[in-house]
Amino acid sequence: MGREDYPVTPAIRMLHDHGIQFTPYIYRYEEHGGTHQFAAEFKVPEHDVIKTLVFETDQKKPFLVLMHGDREVSIKQLARILGVKHVTPSDSASALRSTGYQFGGTSPFGTRHQLPVYLEKTILDIPKIYINGGKRGFIIGMTPSDLQAVVHAIEVEAAILPTS
Repeated sequence: MGREDYPVTPAIRMLHDHGIQFTPYIYRYEEHGGTHQFAAEFKVPEHDVIKTLVFETDQKKPFLVLMHGDREVSIKQLARILGVKHVTPSDSASALRSTGYQFGGTSPFGTRHQLPVYLEKTILDIPKIYINGGKRGFIIGMTPSDLQAVVHAIEVEAAILPTS
């Protein structure tokens, strides 16, 4: 794909500014399709497709969590790690305000406000990850080390298997 064949979002501008190599993937976005939809369409393990989730502390301070597509975040474990009473997922309006991205198109790169980023540490063991490029239906493939070079995420262990 040439540069003009994919959206140039704030995330992509940030990656270009840092000289980060990535592979763009355009797919048909479906509401509630999640990481499963992309993984099935491109025949990659859902574990390698990384969700960018927006949370808030009990003091309404937003932060990002990068999690495997086939895992959920243990809210209790995350609160313990952060040393707060509780954390909650942000609603779509709060997430848009702090990141500049819509749900389904949230990227950890080029957010409206610089937010703390927490990364499930086993993501760093994957040779190539797939993460949102800043728009619904747009994923980029890259190495976890390039991701870490740009966002300087704090490694955590907060993954749990989905309950349903």
